[in-house]
Amino acid sequence: MDTALLVIDVQEEALEGCHDPDGVVERINDLARRTTESGAPLIYIQHEDDGELIRESPGWQLARGLERPEGSVRLAKTFRDSFEATDLQGMLERDGVRRVVVTGVHSDFCVQTTALSALIRGFDLTLISDGHTSRPTPESSELSGEALTQLVNARMATLRYPGRSIEVVRAAELSL
Repeated sequence: MDTALLVIDVQEEALEGCHDPDGVVERINDLARRTTESGAPLIYIQHEDDGELIRESPGWQLARGLERPEGSVRLAKTFRDSFEATDLQGMLERDGVRRVVVTGVHSDFCVQTTALSALIRGFDLTLISDGHTSRPTPESSELSGEALTQLVNARMATLRYPGRSIEVVRAAELSL
């Protein structure tokens, strides 16, 4: 299978205050089931560091309600970029992945950074427009979580990258 689903930072603490968290988790669960049925790689990425999302703390745990099918992989990261200082690229290359499907938490931070990093590393990109979410931060307090998510969708939908395919689709529209 040349496609992999990335589920980025869908963790208890990260989801707090985000727009439509239950809907996003429900759509990710549906995508995870479909990905598993297709035989494609499914990777759950968890952020951790010493200041927040401390490994094994209650806030670090995957979100309640998030399903993790058998055969899926967990990967720890310490930077916004899920590729940085991890074996994500190697994992994808070993599985013959050419396209990453990106979902997750904090659209304007880890989701966007990982999506751009995937393109730089030669992967095609599908961003699930209703499969990621965000919340206002002190740096972006004028924008709601919903507005931040829409902004990232709009940026990615108009992005062009040489030799890469980029699409932004709703979860229900994804072809695996």
